[in-house]
Amino acid sequence: MSKKSHVAKRRAGHSGLALFLLALLPVLAHSTTTQLRSEGQLLTLELSEQFAPAIQTELIDWLDHISTVLLQVYGRWPRDHWAIEVTPVEYPGSDPIPWAQVQRGEVNRVQFYTLPNTSARVLKQSWTSYHELSHLLIPYRGWGDMWFSEGLATYYQNVLQARSGVYEEPELWRQLYAGFMRGRAQTRFDGVDLQTLSPSMRNEGSYMRVYWSGVWYFLKADVSLRHRSGGERSLDTALEKLNRCCANQKMSVLQMVRKLDQLNELDFFYPLYLETIASTTVPSFEQLFSALGVSIDSKGEPTLVKSGAPAKLRLGISKMRAL
Repeated sequence: MSKKSHVAKRRAGHSGLALFLLALLPVLAHSTTTQLRSEGQLLTLELSEQFAPAIQTELIDWLDHISTVLLQVYGRWPRDHWAIEVTPVEYPGSDPIPWAQVQRGEVNRVQFYTLPNTSARVLKQSWTSYHELSHLLIPYRGWGDMWFSEGLATYYQNVLQARSGVYEEPELWRQLYAGFMRGRAQTRFDGVDLQTLSPSMRNEGSYMRVYWSGVWYFLKADVSLRHRSGGERSLDTALEKLNRCCANQKMSVLQMVRKLDQLNELDFFYPLYLETIASTTVPSFEQLFSALGVSIDSKGEPTLVKSGAPAKLRLGISKMRAL
């Protein structure tokens, strides 16, 4: 089966890095393999033999951590068999994961390129791995609506860092607030609807507007589902149904949102989709924060209510779930 690839945008303007790293792909032919299992599911870890043995131990610690964190969404992995590859790369700067991508195929594969002498502690603090694994939560988006897949991965990269303990809860809302403000700050795109802007994201440099409009969609969906059901339903549960139905399919985003409504007996995801693609700036998030008992001061610092319905809904998003 041919593989489809989603390439992570690590930083705007890193196309040269992508080309450089693609030249290193054959290196992984010499690798050591480790298997992790969870409830009958299998994750194969392939680590380049270029890593020193002590670093390979650190990498396995990190990969065990992030794959366990992914269980915080469904209670299981999105696929029964999947794989992660890790290859070292020399690159200036302190980012421990300069580049990453997801390849879709018979076995979904996540590829990370890391600095050669990094540690599990440093890698666990990097947002990139949480972002890339979150792409696996939906079927392969074969075309169009990049805002949807990137918004989903950006939303869950923050939620999963909170659920795993990388973030204290206030940091989750600090990060989401800061991201929404970065999206709003791209005012040169105001007046251009998201449906028009998303396909030209790389050429126009509209990453923040596109990504954070997508995050708004998923935060809105999560808050609304939890509020309507008293916490019985959530974005987690809705996506889990989509995964059980359609994980092996290639679907457009329009097909996904219609299927989400059908599976969850709602008329919600599709109308919200239409609202989002018609938006001409990052939609207002303040009411969503307020519904969760989150207020932000003039310095961007969050205050969280400690009790009541808003706090209960908010903790449903951020708190580690029992598995």
